[in-house]
Amino acid sequence: MRIRLLAVLGALTLAACGNGTDGPPADDPNTTDTGTQTGGAMDSGIEIDVSYHTLDNGLRVVLSEDHTIPTATVAVYYGVGFRNEPQGRTGFAHLFEHLMFQGSENLPGGEFDQLIYNSGGVNNGSTRFDFTNYYEVVPSNALQAILWAEADRMARPIIDQESLDNQRDVVTNEVLVNVLNQPYGGWIWIDLPMLAFENWHNAHNFYGDLSDLQAARLEDAQTFFDNYYSPSNAVVVVAGDIDPAATLEWVESYFGDIPAGNPLPEIDVTEPRQEEEKFGVNPDPLAPQPALAFGYQMPDRGTPEYYAMAVLDQLLVQGNDSLLRQELVVEEGYTSDVFGGINLLGNIYNYNGPMLWTVGMIHGSENSREQIMTSVDTVIERVRTEEITDEELSRALTKLRSDFYGIVDSGTRFGLVDLLAAFALFDDDPSRINRIEEGFDQVTPELVLATAQEYLRPTNRSILEVVPAPSQQAGEEEDAQ
Repeated sequence: MRIRLLAVLGALTLAACGNGTDGPPADDPNTTDTGTQTGGAMDSGIEIDVSYHTLDNGLRVVLSEDHTIPTATVAVYYGVGFRNEPQGRTGFAHLFEHLMFQGSENLPGGEFDQLIYNSGGVNNGSTRFDFTNYYEVVPSNALQAILWAEADRMARPIIDQESLDNQRDVVTNEVLVNVLNQPYGGWIWIDLPMLAFENWHNAHNFYGDLSDLQAARLEDAQTFFDNYYSPSNAVVVVAGDIDPAATLEWVESYFGDIPAGNPLPEIDVTEPRQEEEKFGVNPDPLAPQPALAFGYQMPDRGTPEYYAMAVLDQLLVQGNDSLLRQELVVEEGYTSDVFGGINLLGNIYNYNGPMLWTVGMIHGSENSREQIMTSVDTVIERVRTEEITDEELSRALTKLRSDFYGIVDSGTRFGLVDLLAAFALFDDDPSRINRIEEGFDQVTPELVLATAQEYLRPTNRSILEVVPAPSQQAGEEEDAQ
């Protein structure tokens, strides 16, 4: 996965420099009509400027004006992620993300990247459960050129055998380096969902089985593009030092003539209610110590119980004062750290399907799974049998608001465009960003108790151990002797 590299831009003071290219063609904006939605906000909550438009080809456009930093953040989100890839082609969504970085008809090879870098900006992208994104942060005077470039990539990407072979090798190397040759590998973010879920779309190796990656054909890549990479399945977000009217004209001009695309393939990603606890063991010759992870299936996103689970997440595993950390690290000394959360590949807002609330730890070999889970159950059963106090609820809500503001208020504005894109893709309502706190405001101790009783029951839990194992090479050497 292309890992974010934008942290260095928190203090972006990029000079107003030339964009290093002749830029986009000076076409007249076409006359596509748009529907417009303006977001509101609670009087006492966050207030983000949001305008929302839909082009005739189905492309959703979100604009957010903010002149505090002289940069613009552009993001193009496609509603395709790990869940959408076809059976027998695990890792294909991630592979295709790489393919889209190979350039476009008017910007072949590395010219797309050079356009960004010569402008003084950065770009990246990623594949997640329910979307693939591409984004850039550039000085605001380079915005028009970047919109033209993204439109060219959407309309005319380079998808050929040479690019496929090249990027298949790149992704294969990523799998080897990041998973197969790493201690603990994809234990908590790949293997645990595969244990917990029943539906293949939620329960497969989305980083990619090597045999599936090698079997990917050029026809598969073209079909995947035709199915998912179209304006009707995409959102363009532009946030920052922009003129909204001029920006919308550019988006209409460059994206408006791209065909809407085919109707999306129908995929059922629903999960049955889990009725019994699941267990799994991963032998790992690279692991120096045992590890343990457990996950509970989440309530549907956006429901009252979803917000209550976010509160439980804060109480149980987030921060030094969390109940599981106090029990497992401070009191029992099983481990030096407990980590976890909702949607480990993103945040609690940017997914749209079945999800786990997950907890993990690496622990000493003298402590068994049964011993550790007995202590875990002591904590879990407390929140399942007793209402949390008003003080605990208030503390959890304060931490949630702090996390939310931290996502939105970054120097790159990437957290902001991420949420705007997710709410447009999944809810057709990017102004929901200004109402997120309303959901948390409705959480009560009674709701937290009822949610814990249903979703933190043992029969909704999956437990995965990592057990250090002798390496195959060591076994072969012993056999040779």
